[in-house]
Parts: sequence; structure tokens; C-alpha cells
Amino acid sequence: MSDRAAAMQDFLDRSGWGEAKVTPLPGDASTRRYARLALAGRKAMLMDQPQGAETPTAPPGAGEDARRALGYNAVARLAGADTARFASAADWLRGHGLAAPDIHAADHAQGFVILEDLGDALFADVLADGGDEKALYEAAVEVLATIHAQDAPGSLSPDKPLFDYDSTALVAETDLLTEWFLPLALGRPATDAEVAEHRALWRAALATIGAARRVFVHRDYHAQNLLWLPDRDGVARVGLIDFQDAVAGSAAYDLISLTEDARRDVSPEIAEAATVHYLAAMRAQGTPVDEAAFRREMAVMAAQRNAKIVGIFARLYRRDGKARYLGLLPRVWGYLERDLAHPALSELRAWYDRVIPPAKRAVEIS
Repeated sequence: MSDRAAAMQDFLDRSGWGEAKVTPLPGDASTRRYARLALAGRKAMLMDQPQGAETPTAPPGAGEDARRALGYNAVARLAGADTARFASAADWLRGHGLAAPDIHAADHAQGFVILEDLGDALFADVLADGGDEKALYEAAVEVLATIHAQDAPGSLSPDKPLFDYDSTALVAETDLLTEWFLPLALGRPATDAEVAEHRALWRAALATIGAARRVFVHRDYHAQNLLWLPDRDGVARVGLIDFQDAVAGSAAYDLISLTEDARRDVSPEIAEAATVHYLAAMRAQGTPVDEAAFRREMAVMAAQRNAKIVGIFARLYRRDGKARYLGLLPRVWGYLERDLAHPALSELRAWYDRVIPPAKRAVEIS
């Protein structure tokens, strides 16, 4: 038995689950692993997040240079291996009537958490089996409206501030495209001038929405991270997972994560219906938004997110050998090209067309 397996068994013993049947679940892009636990008619999920070196976190208010000195996670406001942040976010969401998993037991020092099992009915699977796409997406945006009824909290718990998803983090994420995708597409590294111009254009685009209201942002709100719980009522019908990287940011971000899903095609018609339903839900609960300004914000956030994902998927291929992510790039580029058509992003569109023309965006495995 490995040291990690022994530590896990010790945690299960201490938590009253030592005799449970442990069924590992398939992994994805992260180092985090999950297993299903079954014991005497009870069920739960085990999160196994190897800790390794502690992920440095810059304090709120730290400048860009201080954050960059601590590495990418600090710049981009990522939780890394911090399971305590996941638990704090889960508690905050449940406190607002949402279906985040209950935390049964945890050893955050070692990275083990036993949490409520919300089942297998991922939106992606329900939709693949013929589920009502419009109804599910409307339920998902009602969750967002509920979250957006209040401003982002300053902290999730006394020792877990909710960091601001600021321009430093957002621009650092777009750097992934020049760092990882551009060499893959062009066969050479990005030049210093290309990186500098790309950053400057992104800073300018993001500055146009810098004063937008800040809300709790899940950050990965899409059909693989939502579960359909039809036996529950209202917004609790949508189970929420994978929110450990939550931040305070734009209300448009999670809506875009949902409607421009990197892993499944979302038609413009469904995306528009979801957006209209969100706007109506915000009005109905007494927190209306300016539609024109919000749609501009959506375009900028959509382009930013998709540029980041292009870079992440290229990194997963080049660094981690996960070739399947290249197959998702055409969809993400399709979204990004549509996003860049917004007048607010005309200069960025010109940069992409000049530096990475459309013919270079389809990458084949050699």
C-alpha cells in the first residue's frame, strides 16, 4: 500500500467510513481525484487532492509584481490544492439555498474530504440522453440569478477571503494563449512584442468593464459541473460541484461559461434563450441589469474565457500529453471568433487575424 493510500485509509477510519466500499471515478484535467463511498446503505463522495508543496496565495490587495513572484496560481487567483477553500465555498452556497454538497468530514492538511454524493445526473449526460435543453439551461441561469441577488462576500469564511477576479488575473489567463497555443500553431514561440501587444489589448478591453458589479463567480459553470436533481425544489434542483476556484467577478462570467461550453455545442438559440431568461429572472427578483451594458460585458468575458481555454487545452496537450483536448479546440475557436465580432473587441480581433490567422487555428496531432 502506498503512503497516499495508507493516509486515505487512516482518514476513512477516523471519519467512520473505514469499512466503506471505495469505487474510484474517472479523472479529468486536474490532479484531484474522486471516489464513491458505500457503507451500510449510506453513500458519499471522497475527494482526494494530493497536497505536495503548499500553493502560495497573495493577500488581498497585493500588487501584480508580488503576485507574479509567487507563480501563476497566485496571479490568476487559483485555489490550487486548497480543499479548505472548496469547503468554505460549499458552505457559502448552501447558506443561500443552493445545492452544493454537504461536507461530512475533512482533513485539509492532507487533502481529503468526504462530501455529499449528489448522484450521476450531470447536465451533460442528461442532455445527451434527450433531456430538455431549454428547461435545464433556464434552471441553471435561475441559480445564477439567485447568486447575483447580492454582491460578492468579502470572504467565504474567516480565513478564506474571496479574491477579486481582477484584470491582473484575467490578463494572466489570456497569456496562456500566447505561451502555449501560439507555438503549437505557428511552430515558434511568441515574440516579446506579440506578448506585449496581446496583453495591452486585453487590458484595454477589460478596462471597459472594470467598474462592473462584483458577484460570487463559480468560474467553471458548465454542463459537466452541474447535476440535475429533479426531486428537489426550485434552484436546489441544480447540484453544484468544482467551485474551489471561486472568485469575486463579473456577473457575465458564469453565464458565458454555461452558454459557450468548451465540451459541448450550445446553439446560439439556446444561448440567447438562457440570456433572456437570466435578464428576466434578475428583473423579477428586483435586481435588474442594464441589458446593453451587460451584453457588452458578456462579449468581453466570453472572449477572455475562450482565449484562456485555447491556451489551457494547448498546455494539456503539449505539457501533459492529453491529446484529446486538441479535439475541443475547433469548438472553442468557433466561440472565440464569434465573440471577437463584437465592436468592443475589434482591435483584439485584428490582432488574432494578423498573428494567428484562421488557417493556423486548426491544430493536428503530428
